[in-house]
Amino acid sequence: MLRYLTAGESHGQGLVVIMEGLPAGLEITVEEIQAEMTRRRLGYGRGPRQRFEVDEVTLIGGVRHGRTIGSPVAIEIKNTEWFRSDKWHEEMSPAPGATNDPLTQVRPGHADLAGMQKYGFTDARDVLERASARETAARVAAGAIAKKMLKSLGVEILSHVIQMGSARVAANATRPTPAELDRVDENQVRCFDVEASEAMIAEIKAAAKDGDSLGGVVEVLAFGVPVGLGSHVHWDRKVDAALAQALMSIQAVKGVEIGDGFDVAGRRGSVAHDPISWDSDAKKYVRSSTLAGGTEGGMTTGDLVVVRAAMKPLATLNKPTLETVDTATKESGVSFKERTDVTAVPAMGVVAETMVALVLATEAQRKFGGDSMDEFVRNAEAFTASLT
Repeated sequence: MLRYLTAGESHGQGLVVIMEGLPAGLEITVEEIQAEMTRRRLGYGRGPRQRFEVDEVTLIGGVRHGRTIGSPVAIEIKNTEWFRSDKWHEEMSPAPGATNDPLTQVRPGHADLAGMQKYGFTDARDVLERASARETAARVAAGAIAKKMLKSLGVEILSHVIQMGSARVAANATRPTPAELDRVDENQVRCFDVEASEAMIAEIKAAAKDGDSLGGVVEVLAFGVPVGLGSHVHWDRKVDAALAQALMSIQAVKGVEIGDGFDVAGRRGSVAHDPISWDSDAKKYVRSSTLAGGTEGGMTTGDLVVVRAAMKPLATLNKPTLETVDTATKESGVSFKERTDVTAVPAMGVVAETMVALVLATEAQRKFGGDSMDEFVRNAEAFTASLT
């Protein structure tokens, strides 16, 4: 099955991702991957780090003449900040040595303290460099390939911000379609609703003025997903469970919802499920709502897949006020300031797209198989044609 592994630290020389299980013959270019990486940098409320943290992508292996060849695909994402100056060369050097400035004022809301205790570290940088959301750049690179693979089946995935702080899109608001993705990305907070986006920007400005941060919610929509991805048979093969785990793995995400999961929990059963009907023109079953998020019994239904991810406010603040303890002296103080944003919710939406794409591509490969893209697509088409 499709597998991937990332490596690298936030202030290191770069990030690497290796993908295994991709069929041969998938057309992919550096420019396509780079385009997705650029989308990850979008959003009002991002900090100055976006000006110097440029993603420089190199395909190392697994791709020849613009197409995959069946072997693992290796992608390198150079950290241009590392090569732009020698600021981090000594601090993040892999050679034997020691830091002259260990970080011991652990930040509440981060992996710092638990990671130091788990591994026996005395310097929080040994933890925070890998725990940083910078790691998601490697995931987005992998996701660009997964999206291209899914597109061969007619699957398209997009995200949009539906909440920022207390500002939220109305429950009955129109959702964007793949044809409207550019409009979403062009919006300052990647919100499809203009009125709601203005309220979101106002919230960001207010938080920035106070040196504070904001969290929010993104909705990911997957169009054209085949029926039957996932399984009802085993707990670890349920597609909604896989989606929840993948989205929860994104840094600072603390909640995941499939469809209207939390809302339907307060309804009666008679109004909590998606009615099924037969479309005689399209010759397929359809559901008239998306309360279940396009999944039933751990499998995709063939309808729109809807998942939401809630991101907590960033714990690194421009005006540090969170109480903490220095692990070396045990004295009280406030957490230190590492480079930060007011919010990263718009960018998190792009990462969430990535994780949904990787899950769906993995399950599509599990169901349809194939060593080549021709075989993969042929198997999927044959399955779809068999449905009645």
